[in-house]
Amino acid sequence: MGVNVPLVSVEHQYMITERIEGVTSTLPTLRDPDRRTYWKEEVGGLVWGGYEPNPKPWAVKGVPEGFHFELLTSDYDHYSQFMDDAIARVPALETAGVKQLLNGPESFTPDGNFILGEAPELRNFYVGAGFNAFGIASGGGAGMALAEWVATGEPPFDLWPVDIRRFGPPHRVTDYVRTRTLEAYAKHYTIAWPSEEMRSARPNRRSPLYAHLKAAGASFGEKLGWERPNWFAGPGEDPVDRYSMGRPGWHEAVGREHKAAREGAVLIDQSSFAKFRLTGRDAAKALTRIAAGNVDRAVGTLTYTQMLNRKGGIECDLTVARLGPQEFHIVTGTGFATHDFDWISRNLAGEATLHDITSSMAVLSLMGPLSREVLSRHSADDLTNTGFPFGTARWISVANCPVLALRVTYVGELGWELHMPTDVAVTVYEALMSGQGAPTLAGYRAIETLRLEKGYRAWGADIGPDHTPVEAGLGWAVKMKSGIDFIGRDAIASQLAGGVKKRLATFTADPDVVLLGRETIYRNGQRVGWLSSGGYGHTVGKSIGLGYVRYPDGVTEDFILSGHYELEVASGRSPAQVTLAPLHDPQNQRVKA
Repeated sequence: MGVNVPLVSVEHQYMITERIEGVTSTLPTLRDPDRRTYWKEEVGGLVWGGYEPNPKPWAVKGVPEGFHFELLTSDYDHYSQFMDDAIARVPALETAGVKQLLNGPESFTPDGNFILGEAPELRNFYVGAGFNAFGIASGGGAGMALAEWVATGEPPFDLWPVDIRRFGPPHRVTDYVRTRTLEAYAKHYTIAWPSEEMRSARPNRRSPLYAHLKAAGASFGEKLGWERPNWFAGPGEDPVDRYSMGRPGWHEAVGREHKAAREGAVLIDQSSFAKFRLTGRDAAKALTRIAAGNVDRAVGTLTYTQMLNRKGGIECDLTVARLGPQEFHIVTGTGFATHDFDWISRNLAGEATLHDITSSMAVLSLMGPLSREVLSRHSADDLTNTGFPFGTARWISVANCPVLALRVTYVGELGWELHMPTDVAVTVYEALMSGQGAPTLAGYRAIETLRLEKGYRAWGADIGPDHTPVEAGLGWAVKMKSGIDFIGRDAIASQLAGGVKKRLATFTADPDVVLLGRETIYRNGQRVGWLSSGGYGHTVGKSIGLGYVRYPDGVTEDFILSGHYELEVASGRSPAQVTLAPLHDPQNQRVKA
């Protein structure tokens, strides 16, 4: 059918014992993640199995002809790796009789989550697959969600972690999918460290600057197959992640990059940005209907906007640069390439065509109060605030190379995203990094700490289909006063008239309190929500979290600011302060200057 469903089969075994004295039908299910094993009652005995660190793929050369719901040959040697740990946990296994070691193929996915939704390649083709053991636990909810998706044409709520559109080009290659899926299977019961990266099937997609950044000490992460610099090791440091439930091993390195962005200039390779080009006679009209912000502006303007569903929920969060009367340059997050391309293209009308140009353009983000000085050394174009104000998009020359410069920021400082053909990326990079006053190299983990201090939202965490711009404090980006219709307008108008029952706020705690996201928010001793994201602000010297304050009778600014707040962290409560304003440089002067 031309639809890609990235999953593969893995052999999974479990043992069924004879009856064991003391095992009753009311025995609870038992899991021991440290031993990678699980148990449940089965007719007076036990069914038990595990997730081995060296899983065996099945049907590597294709499913055998005529294979239907059959079992595989039991592999006692492979299963024996569980025995000592299992007996230590359940000593009765040592003497229990064995009915059967059952082996069968189960479908797993590259990230361990199942797959739901309408295929981006084919309208009205819906997928529900890759459930493995989750099928029993999630079947009812997944069935309901998929049925409503079929009936209404959109999911009933945010299903991003299982949405089929979370995958991209690498997942069309079966060998890539199998390699990554085996790693995900092996981690099924392991500790899920904060910010942990997958290691298999890497590197895959690399920007032209990969070798330069690696030589400069980059520690890379991966998103949709792209190798992206997370942080840079300094002298005597190894560019290797050291994970922790406390402050991670890269904390000090990120702090250096954070400081450089606030006080000097940093250069960040963001070539993995998803980039689309919308063209055609009706491009402006079509985009105006889809975007909640005003994108039908003069050529050379840059607009930050959301795209909403009928309920006002945020489906896309992106920037739009108008390059011509019938041409727009659209930029969104790396991981949202398939999702956002699908959302825009399915809602286009008239003569308008969307093209994915991600791989043809590299991006270097030059940010910080000294970024203009750095860029001016290699460009004769007018980069002054008058000649190149915030929210401007223009082709300029950098090191004699054509560069589409976007005056925008996600770190809260003066800066530009420099979009350029991939064949000139190395030339521009080497020029910017040459001589005295060169910028500091920085990575994505510094971006995260910087954006938290400014209260900038992240799609998939702080905003998404279940959150509206009004609830997220982004009402200023919606063109309600224009009178122009757009998808979701009626829902936003209703909220503006009747108020909201949740609103995003910023919380700070003492620096020794580690915030990771999902911590419970207490207001005056009552649970009112949870953090959508968390981290540390190196400039303000505090732990920072963003989260929605919820109250069924309505949430106003006064309601939020009048409460006494605590955050539940590691089963304890820590005092927290709340604000609706950015924590750093509230007047945003550096961005405007």
